[in-house]
Amino acid sequence: MEHHQAEHSVGYGTYVLVWLGLLVFTGLTVSVSGINLEALTVTVALLIAGFKTFLVMNYFMHLKFEPILFRLMVFVVIITFAIFLSLTFLDVLFR
Repeated sequence: MEHHQAEHSVGYGTYVLVWLGLLVFTGLTVSVSGINLEALTVTVALLIAGFKTFLVMNYFMHLKFEPILFRLMVFVVIITFAIFLSLTFLDVLFR
């Protein structure tokens, strides 16, 4: 049984755009940290971190080119992590 890995090529322009996007999101994270959003501060920071994670995983880790089953497993792991994180925040909130 032979397994051939498909060739995929992402140009340097795409990497530069993703890098610029990561810089913009990092600047947005720093800007939001200086704004008093009260209870939404952590939520906004996690949403921005989620977008950055999506960019890194899809382009730098090449998850975009993996089979659907592998991407589904990664999605399940991320959802499981989000559930644990949410339960932790709820525990802290209602102490």
